[in-house]
Amino acid sequence: MNNTKLASTPTHIGSRQIGVADIPEVVNLLTRGFGTARTRGFWEHILDCLSTRSVPAGYPRFGYIMESDGKLVGVIILIFSILSADGAKKIRCNVSSWYVDPAFRGYASLLASRALRYKNVTVLNVSAADFTRTMVDVWGFTKYSNGVFAAIPALSRPPKDIPVRVIDAHAQPDVPFDPNERDLLLDHANYGCTSLWCVTPEWAYPFVFRTRRAKVVLPCAQLVYCRNIDDFVRFARPIGMFLARSMRLLVIVDANDPVSGLIGKYFPEKMPKYFIGPDRPRIGDLAYTETAMFGV
Repeated sequence: MNNTKLASTPTHIGSRQIGVADIPEVVNLLTRGFGTARTRGFWEHILDCLSTRSVPAGYPRFGYIMESDGKLVGVIILIFSILSADGAKKIRCNVSSWYVDPAFRGYASLLASRALRYKNVTVLNVSAADFTRTMVDVWGFTKYSNGVFAAIPALSRPPKDIPVRVIDAHAQPDVPFDPNERDLLLDHANYGCTSLWCVTPEWAYPFVFRTRRAKVVLPCAQLVYCRNIDDFVRFARPIGMFLARSMRLLVIVDANDPVSGLIGKYFPEKMPKYFIGPDRPRIGDLAYTETAMFGV
């Protein structure tokens, strides 16, 4: 926070859920707040996507706004999802973009408290900017992923003693698979991700990747979802060959150390990720986050 003075004696400051009627003004606020870093079209796309997706009952569709004397002065975008884990349904929230006008920064905790009020929800921050990391610590978040590993999976050794086929998520595997994972793959394909199965004689393993650009110009893929990182290491070569067809030679994987079995380089303190709540996130699972949905 800077030394900007608080707004002079506002008669009322409050927060509430974002409604559909608020969207134009929310877009105006975010466009103004993020400046040239994000276009107006970017924010319109995000809110349009959030307006049509499934949301857990009882949770906000878009997030919250902060008002002063009826004027919108702050916003926090929250993405709530239901995830299946070991037969149980759990709710997760990704704290996405948030902004408060400078004169009201002293009241920013009002918005933060809205995101943290759900004690049965695991809250993620997967794109914490450098200047917000102190606040993330103050609010009680724990870092669960320290950096990233940039791998060249096509250079990995092929899987031992097992045939593997890589097929598009829209094709139904002819071996057992988890129906919940098929729904996840198809949802993410609709978000613009590359969703695929690695099919072996005994099981179909799900993978989701989001196309990004390393050093601005070099296309690469970010691992968004897999059952566990060991699966990605096991099937790295066939996956790498599949992605290489579209010139995506690099794959970015969240990691706390160099990933054994992959050829590449570990970058500590690059794209760290944080959480607060009952369930520590699993590395290799960014499903239904801003990374998956919007490439953030």
